[in-house]
Amino acid sequence: MSLLVVGLSHRSAPVSLLERASLNADDRVKLLQDTVAAEPATEAAVLATCNRIELYADVDKFHAGVAELSTLLAQHSGVGLEELTPYLYVHYEDRAVHHLFSVACGLDSMVVGEGQILGQIKDSLARAQELHTAGRLLNDLFQQALRVGKRAHSETGIDRAGQSLVTFGLEQLSAGAPVADWARGKKALVIGAGSMSSLAAATLARAGVAEVVIANRTQERAERLARILVEGDDTHVPARAVPMDAVPAELTRADVAVSCTGATGLVLTAEAIAAAIEGRTGAPVAAPHDGRTDPAAPYAESARSRTAPVVKPDARETATTPLPPAGAGEENCPLDLAAVEPAFSLLGESAVAGIDAATLEQHGAWVDGGTSLLERDRTRDAQAEAGADAELITALAATAATVGRVPERRRPEPVAVLPRPEPVLSVLDLAMPRDVDAAVHRLAGARLVDIESLADASADAPMAADVDQVRRIVADEVAAFGAAQRAAHITPTVVALRTMAADVVSSEIARLEGRLPGLDDKHRAEITQTVRRVVDKLLHAPTVRVKQLAAEPGGAGYADALRTLFDLDQETVAAVSRAVSDPVAIDDHVKNGKNRGPA
Repeated sequence: MSLLVVGLSHRSAPVSLLERASLNADDRVKLLQDTVAAEPATEAAVLATCNRIELYADVDKFHAGVAELSTLLAQHSGVGLEELTPYLYVHYEDRAVHHLFSVACGLDSMVVGEGQILGQIKDSLARAQELHTAGRLLNDLFQQALRVGKRAHSETGIDRAGQSLVTFGLEQLSAGAPVADWARGKKALVIGAGSMSSLAAATLARAGVAEVVIANRTQERAERLARILVEGDDTHVPARAVPMDAVPAELTRADVAVSCTGATGLVLTAEAIAAAIEGRTGAPVAAPHDGRTDPAAPYAESARSRTAPVVKPDARETATTPLPPAGAGEENCPLDLAAVEPAFSLLGESAVAGIDAATLEQHGAWVDGGTSLLERDRTRDAQAEAGADAELITALAATAATVGRVPERRRPEPVAVLPRPEPVLSVLDLAMPRDVDAAVHRLAGARLVDIESLADASADAPMAADVDQVRRIVADEVAAFGAAQRAAHITPTVVALRTMAADVVSSEIARLEGRLPGLDDKHRAEITQTVRRVVDKLLHAPTVRVKQLAAEPGGAGYADALRTLFDLDQETVAAVSRAVSDPVAIDDHVKNGKNRGPA
């Protein structure tokens, strides 16, 4: 087994990058086809959800496999490899198995314990099977992952530890109030009729909303979902289907809107949401000015664009980026920046730790008359930048002269946040890429919960004690899967050995018939059966034992030892290996195969 997984998820990458890297159905098909066409990979499967993109493959070379899979992910996601690489993770062999089993149990989900991932794993396997990119290894792996996930949910209380993204999202919208109390009597608009949208509609119906309106590009699917909601025993609620062009009018009537589509552009713009709120309140809608900056705002217009994506560095990453040492392209700098802690903030949120006033003044003079490190790769005017740096350092020097030393960490005073009015419209965006313009976050009268805000909220969510039990299940299942794979690895060699033994028996019986031409059929059959029983008994104990030994860690070498001891033909072993998933083919091979054994 040479299982390799390369991917990125909400744990390794910002949601904004996941959004840009998301794969549609055609992208996934092409990615699978290109992966198996590449030299290192023989099998491939893609697991792509709203918060993860993972490529699984059976490879014959680790380093070449990592390079090829990373490149293919970059090509098909539309995100440059250089930008994507820092957020990728790699798992190999048993660690890859452990990762998928953890994912299947919901341990790696944004909301721990959610069960929707099982359906997504099942869909990934079905797609790989349909395209014939899943062989024995990935078929076994994904089917076992589904069994492990079901076992975790049936044997533990992991369901109590987590919930679906829909439920978690509605809890965020209700701002701490019970969802049933918050939703009771509200009118809901659900955009989309897929699995996630259907779950959202059913959840809202069970929570007691007064009405559910379904909007979808395919009217038939919307009508079917509406009919299910009306006729369901636990979702008995007035429901109706509308075309997509009716969404603006329905927004004016709705109290809560949920969107989860596969659209290639924004479904709900900030202007549409503002117009709906204005239609309900009769007053113009403005964004609140509370001094804060919405980190998602720059993506509002280009969240779906892959040809010209808007990239904004994370402020936290920028603030902690260490400066290169003096001498790395910057000469005559009076500060030994290599000895300074990486706390020199490009955003001015923290001061240089442990630098006295005199040194700061010296550095300020150097900046004023030369080139500052802080200017490098910046697009602003060089002289203006140097002046800003000099002013900053001069101010720091004045502070240091007063108090003796610059504080190790200095942060700006918190800005007073003006209270927002109660939302007129609550919006839940479960799509990846986003369906709803991120600028809605800044609209007064609207409350938006999207994948990014769900990721932030779930980081502090408590984990149930059952999670430990699920982890033990995963560890046990990983060991069992590895043992089964190692045992299966030696099966072609054992089959080839028995094939060789059958050839020897046939050859010796033929030789006996030549020496005893008068041997009748009854005696010939008895002699043949006796010889075969002797050979089977001689081979039984060593073949059973070698399978047991091969299943243990480090047991892969037993197959090589068996081939060497019995001088087995490598091509015969390879032929059996190719047919190992077909018991009929193996049986025919044992009966009719030829081997380079002693005759």
